[in-house]
Amino acid sequence: MAHLISFKTALFDASREKPNGINPVAGQSVLLWLRNELVKVQYRVTEPDTEDWGWSIDVQGDDGAYLVGASAEADATPPLEWIVQVHKHRSLKDKIFGRNKMAADDPLSMFIERLVRADARLEHVEIARHA
Repeated sequence: MAHLISFKTALFDASREKPNGINPVAGQSVLLWLRNELVKVQYRVTEPDTEDWGWSIDVQGDDGAYLVGASAEADATPPLEWIVQVHKHRSLKDKIFGRNKMAADDPLSMFIERLVRADARLEHVEIARHA
């Protein structure tokens, strides 16, 4: 299952993002910000790419491989409500044997949560862990 981190802010300008050719959903700006922060602490991170539900990046670190997604209504009036999802990649064997599950204290998820909570411009922060 995924961990969901939601917050409201006018910090990220959805109108300046590259259009999502699948659906009018923002998320690129949040992921570019996260990407910069993750690279600083030695995660390997891809460039944001579009999904039908928003935008995503692949993140690789010592604690595993992940898909991190972000989305908000592109045409909503700021401050926008953003949702960041953190999914841990698991092999078929991991799933069959119940291994490598996303824990409540997952290192990547906790790092992103700390980033969001540390920035006073991001308000109404909520975390949902479905470990």
